[in-house]
Amino acid sequence: MTSTTKAKRNRRMAREPKAEAASNANNAAAQPEPAQEQANADASKKPNKTEAVLALLKRTQGTTLDELVEATGWLPHTTRAALTGLKKKGHSIERTKVDGVSRYALAELASQ
Repeated sequence: MTSTTKAKRNRRMAREPKAEAASNANNAAAQPEPAQEQANADASKKPNKTEAVLALLKRTQGTTLDELVEATGWLPHTTRAALTGLKKKGHSIERTKVDGVSRYALAELASQ
């Protein structure tokens, strides 16, 4: 029987860490509080595609599926799934047909 208590050898890294990473680790204590980071992230956050969809739905005439697909770059079935996701988040989306084309709008705005 052989002994299982051999001395462990030091592991080598595939590549040496960059000097920047080491200096960033030292500066970690100087970083702002997490609450401040969240506030800064919200302020500098760029608009996402869901916000673009909501902007189109808020228009007085609403929007068509083709307009949504063009604005987001999504496929039609993905765009419809996004509308379903917005419904699950509490937005009430109304669908109407105008000249055989479905138009989508937020129900609160469509009723005004």
